[in-house]
Amino acid sequence: MLWMLLTLFYGVVKGLREIVKKKSLEKSTVMEVLFFYTLIGFVILLPDVGEVTFIRPNLLLLVAVKSFVIFIAWICGFRAIREIPVSLYGLLDLSRVLFATLLGVVFIKEILRPTQMIGLLLVAAGLMALRFEGRFRAKRSGNAEAAADAPEITEETDGTKAEEDGKEKKTGSRMWLFVVLSFLSAFLNAVSGTMDKVLTKDISPADLQFWYMLFLVLFYALYMIISRTHMDWKKTLKNYWIWILSILFILADRALFMANQIPESKVTVMTLIKQSGCIVTILGGRLVFKEKGMVYKLFCASVIIAGIMIGVL
Repeated sequence: MLWMLLTLFYGVVKGLREIVKKKSLEKSTVMEVLFFYTLIGFVILLPDVGEVTFIRPNLLLLVAVKSFVIFIAWICGFRAIREIPVSLYGLLDLSRVLFATLLGVVFIKEILRPTQMIGLLLVAAGLMALRFEGRFRAKRSGNAEAAADAPEITEETDGTKAEEDGKEKKTGSRMWLFVVLSFLSAFLNAVSGTMDKVLTKDISPADLQFWYMLFLVLFYALYMIISRTHMDWKKTLKNYWIWILSILFILADRALFMANQIPESKVTVMTLIKQSGCIVTILGGRLVFKEKGMVYKLFCASVIIAGIMIGVL
């Protein structure tokens, strides 16, 4: 049960992190947040550097690969969460359940119980239901009836309507781009989670956290040097949301690595438990960012959480 509680702690903190991410991006760019987020997190780990041990070259290479996977995943995820509602991002991120389960079955040879299969089906159903959010909101607000009663468009308004339709199509296409980035981030995070289970068999949680954070800092630093990314150092350092984000990240990851190290833990079940944080994200979207469509999103989340609970049984 300890590994389940540690994973649940990670999930709740992860939900808080999504809210803090979006707040931090209101004052700084994606790369500014990512670089200082990882750098501050690494600095927090430095007091424990005396306990860190050198690991075998082959394992160090795997840690570097894991770090690069996260490097790409975070760029995709941060760009997506900056543009779309945090509640929607939190739900899309639940797709990592499907990815992680597939990876766990294929690469770690975990066996799915009937309850886990039912749970995954419910998770998939909850994610697919998100496609109908727009129709639900329109029906609930009576937009369909309002559209039917609207006056006919005259020649004078044709141009305005065409221009508005063009803007809506452009916005819709951009939204789909960020939805795709959200799914890509979820897949790469699932890959990283599967690697955690493999790596923690030979590496302690403290060692893994130190080395992969070091690699992350190096990757983001190299990216900014090569791309010549401009950094507003003073303004970014004053963005206290980044500091909060770093602390939450270190606490959650340490709990997750400890859970992975427990032999009885399973990637498939852990991935399901992690997603409980989506409730925190959805409520935060309403309370902090005043986002709409909470009723339908909570319905989708309830289906997904039901799948999670059944999968854990």
